[in-house]
Amino acid sequence: MTQPENQKPSTTRLPEGKMPVLRMMPAPSDANVYGDVFGGWIMAQVDVAGSLPAVRRANGRVATIAVNSFLFKNPVFIGDLLSFYADVVKVGNTSITVYVEVYAERNRLQTDVVKVTEATLTYVATGPDRKPRQLPPLESLIEH
Repeated sequence: MTQPENQKPSTTRLPEGKMPVLRMMPAPSDANVYGDVFGGWIMAQVDVAGSLPAVRRANGRVATIAVNSFLFKNPVFIGDLLSFYADVVKVGNTSITVYVEVYAERNRLQTDVVKVTEATLTYVATGPDRKPRQLPPLESLIEH
């Protein structure tokens, strides 16, 4: 999504008290000739970021089964430092739904921060046969 020429994206801050699960800086090969990063590249990184807490909760392999929502709020440019934040929002018998937010740090001397993407994805825990498997009880994942 691009902003009208006379409208500047609102500057925000990175989420306080949270650590990004992934940080990336797009390369020139990730953009079109105008310097806008391809949406598909961003989608792939969001999928990776969302899978990290899903793998932790599943205690093993997961597969993406749905992109429930995906919103490009602002464009991403070469040189932006992207921070991906991901949280598990729902757990089923075999599935894990994760909410991902992406922020871009621009013009790092002035530290402009813009929310560029938000998405909700669902993953399913899979076994060695790549078939759905039950999630382990949460208690079994907590160290004693």
